[in-house]
Amino acid sequence: MISKNTIDQVYETARVEEVIGDFVGLKKSGTNFKGLSPFTQERSPSFMVSPVKQIWKDFSSGKGGNVVAFLMEHEHFSYPEAIRYLAKKYNVEIEETEQTDAEKEKLNERESMFLVAEHANSYFKETLWEASEGKAIGLTYFKERGFTDETIKKFDLGYSPQEKDAFSKTALKNGFQLDFLEKTGLTIVNESYQVDRFRGRVMFPIKSLSGRVVGFGGRILGDNKKTAKYLNSPESEIYHKSKVLYGIYEAKQSIAKEDVCYLVEGYTDVIQMVQSGVTNVVSSSGTALTELQIRLIQRLTQNIVVLFDGDAAGLRASLRGIDMILAQGMNVKVCSFPEGEDPDSFAKKNSQEAIELFFKENAKDFIQFKASLLLEDAANDPVKKAATIRDIVESISKIPDPIQQEVYVQSCAQQMEISENVLFSALAQLTKKAQSNARKTAPKEESFRVVKNETPQNIALDHTFELERQIITILMLYGDREETFKDSILSFSEDEDILEEITEVKAKVFEKIFLDLQQDEVELANANFKTLFYLLIQHFQVEGQIAIDKLIPTLDGELSSLVSNILMNEDQYQLHDWEKKNIFVKSRDSQVPQLVNETILTLRKLLIDKKIEELQSQVQDKELHHAEILEEVMSYYQLKQVVAKKLNRVI
Repeated sequence: MISKNTIDQVYETARVEEVIGDFVGLKKSGTNFKGLSPFTQERSPSFMVSPVKQIWKDFSSGKGGNVVAFLMEHEHFSYPEAIRYLAKKYNVEIEETEQTDAEKEKLNERESMFLVAEHANSYFKETLWEASEGKAIGLTYFKERGFTDETIKKFDLGYSPQEKDAFSKTALKNGFQLDFLEKTGLTIVNESYQVDRFRGRVMFPIKSLSGRVVGFGGRILGDNKKTAKYLNSPESEIYHKSKVLYGIYEAKQSIAKEDVCYLVEGYTDVIQMVQSGVTNVVSSSGTALTELQIRLIQRLTQNIVVLFDGDAAGLRASLRGIDMILAQGMNVKVCSFPEGEDPDSFAKKNSQEAIELFFKENAKDFIQFKASLLLEDAANDPVKKAATIRDIVESISKIPDPIQQEVYVQSCAQQMEISENVLFSALAQLTKKAQSNARKTAPKEESFRVVKNETPQNIALDHTFELERQIITILMLYGDREETFKDSILSFSEDEDILEEITEVKAKVFEKIFLDLQQDEVELANANFKTLFYLLIQHFQVEGQIAIDKLIPTLDGELSSLVSNILMNEDQYQLHDWEKKNIFVKSRDSQVPQLVNETILTLRKLLIDKKIEELQSQVQDKELHHAEILEEVMSYYQLKQVVAKKLNRVI
């Protein structure tokens, strides 16, 4: 168990904007930061981070919370994992009691696999640096590739011994279960034996965006043609090759800072580039680029430069995957190296300045690059040229921005010596076909969704919810403020008419709300709002005020998310810079008494309506005295008129 003292220290030290900035490209927006949602596919940033309140809100998915909630949502950490991650990041020493055997058994399968992968990483590193075989074979290989000690340690490179089960025996001796060694793919288990998957290979650990080891790549050093040169971990609970990029953990901050990502093919391409000073580079690890990998980059930047070696055949084969990047609305450039060079060899021969200059001078827009490359193949063959034009128009059709599409069409028309109208016509046909296919594949019930009329019921339900939400919002934003409220004292005249006397009362906002609800004998219907209401009132009564950044860590996940959502929604809809346009409006916090009165009155009106409905339904019961019920209904109607009149006076 992690001690409460450690948890408190972590919350006090961690900065939400710094932690989230490791995963999402954030830009300053007033007092907050904005970025693209890491949870949904969006092109306009709706992800907000508040350094003042130490919370975040993703308006596209509805998620929100504090720094721990982000790590639990984004990295799928458990609560203790998130605390440990933050403690490590901010050098907070973790105080904890030793786990019992029963507590160790409760570790879930996923966490056990992470622990096995981390142990394997340590074992391979130790073997590389300490064992005679590791130094003679593995370390010698890395040095021959030109990697420095610093680079080898930066990427946690290692070596797996040639003995068939050297790692497996050590892991079992250290208490790791064979079941998890097999599930991570580190050990191949048969009925009569167990074998290390990566025996006799130099090791490249593959890490998640948060730096956790999820899998490995291993390169064999012999010339055995029957054995694959590179071998990756198999798919597992923690490793999905379509979701990870080699080097993303080491490169994430540089990618966000430089606002561009260089994409290469192999492990050594990444390492050599980083060693030369170009640190914003990742690799798809020899597999075809996937949409999930693209979205991983998109969290950090909108700009990708794909680096190819001088092999023209390989280049043409790789062009097909880049259409997916265009479809995500990203800006794609392509840069090919001179004949016989690849990112690894080129970086080894050149300085950082020379490499960056080469990229600047040779990186070309993908559409134009593709056009020039394919037209070169087509030469004077009309049939090939027509096919090439269709291929290029298809790439243009992937771009979601119509303005960009038009610019590319105009540019390609000149380059390919063909009418713009022909290209626009072909583009329109492709777009129409894509829309038709989308309609065909859409679930049939979607077409009839608008016919189903669910609005009346939803409005009634939402009305109460929104009023209760408003009460919690007012308490959090203005609860400790002292304001002057106009209060009503109601009484009955001799003719049984309701009389109203207006008085002015000075009170704290939280006192006014609490007393009004107590007077009406009202409790909030929503369970979460009810819990928050009494928690907030208690804080105000004991401490006089609330520090939101201190309150959120004390709440459970659901309440923490709810509070963050409320606060960030307030920030999203704030008016900015109206004065500069000579438009002067009253700010919300300048009208707090009116806001409180209006909210309480609206809630009262809603409760009166419900009471009238309840009484009217009783009239159908023949055993009850209709006259008495109707008299009570008339009294509530009078009260409703008073409330309605007061609401109409609110300007």
